[in-house]
Amino acid sequence: MPILIFFIAHWFLSLFFQTFFQHRYASHRMFTTSKGWERAFYLMAYVFEGSSFLNPRAYAMMHREHHAYSDTEKDPHSPHFFTDVFQMMKATIITFRDHLKRTKDPEARFAGDCPEWPLIDRVGSSIVSRLAFGALYTWFYIAFATHWWMFLLLPIHFLMGPLQGAIVNWCGHKYGYSNFDNNDQSKNTTPFDFFMLGELFQNNHHRYPNSANFGNKWFEIDPVYPVMRLMHRLRIIKLRKNY
Repeated sequence: MPILIFFIAHWFLSLFFQTFFQHRYASHRMFTTSKGWERAFYLMAYVFEGSSFLNPRAYAMMHREHHAYSDTEKDPHSPHFFTDVFQMMKATIITFRDHLKRTKDPEARFAGDCPEWPLIDRVGSSIVSRLAFGALYTWFYIAFATHWWMFLLLPIHFLMGPLQGAIVNWCGHKYGYSNFDNNDQSKNTTPFDFFMLGELFQNNHHRYPNSANFGNKWFEIDPVYPVMRLMHRLRIIKLRKNY
């Protein structure tokens, strides 16, 4: 039981901060917040994403390119230009690394207005940090695993962020239905979107990229949106007026 609780907690906490901080805040600036809260979210993203911490600036640059060139040859991770999900993941990692190391200059319209914390950026992206988190995950499994098959979950912990991104980018542009004609292949992959905290409402999101609510129809529930509304009411964040 501790292993399953740990796995589920890691999955959803890592995913929450990826969609809340790197995606909705760093990439789209769907809300504003104080410098203190930004640093708190930054630190929590690092802790809960762990070995697969995603640099917010690099994430934002790549994601903005994805929206601008959705499902074209310039899209950094469109499933329609790769033979399988692994080839797409490989190309995504290369593009992300270019932005991380600043070896690729983004177009001016994609650059700027990204949260940065040099210390966490440096530590979180280091091999030492990733190996340390991997060791902690492994120790937890050694201490609490009761069946051999549980160890098969360990690789998912190591690559949690990239795996979640691959699911969203592959499934969200191949499987499901469309509410809008966005001139791309974006889809809403209901009902699996709930397990991805609303990230699989890709068709809705590409139609309204700055909307904090990824759901559109009555049955499309974005679990992160009510959390953001609560934070807004508590004045932790300030949502855009069109939220």
